Amino acid sequence: MGVTTLVRVLFFLAVLGVVMQGYTLDASNPAAAAFCFVAGDEGYRIFGLVFFCAAITSVVGAAYTSVSFLKTLFKPIGQYENLWIIGFIIASAIILVLIGKPAMLLIVVGSLNGLILPVTLAVMLIAAKRKDIIGEYKHSPILLWSGWAVVIIAAYIGFIFLQGILKLI
Repeated sequence: MGVTTLVRVLFFLAVLGVVMQGYTLDASNPAAAAFCFVAGDEGYRIFGLVFFCAAITSVVGAAYTSVSFLKTLFKPIGQYENLWIIGFIIASAIILVLIGKPAMLLIVVGSLNGLILPVTLAVMLIAAKRKDIIGEYKHSPILLWSGWAVVIIAAYIGFIFLQGILKLI
């Protein structure tokens, strides 16, 4: 997670620095355009390395997390966990090759993630009220209702954003 965070922060700062200098990014691949502005053709190679690092850490993290959740539900996945992780990574690579447009793919996946997060929070809030899960713990009503407000707002924003993205595709 630390490597992913560092790469993304540096990536953001690099693009922000270029934009703050007044450069207009190419809409077809804005991130690569920022690197090209700074370092010319060599910037494309640097961008490719940065993009690869960001992508591979995300795919490996997503594969491990997804398989970790699924192995608790399905015994065959737990028995062949490493193969499932490898399969997830291969499937991700095939999707990227078939769809292409890596920048658009990242935006779509990010917006789908924006829909998963409110669902996850909702499940946690439901669990926070179940004694068979948390025992005698008493969750603060203020935090509970604030959490539900966040679920509603985040879900709404996620749906609006996803609709906008789907219109672009």
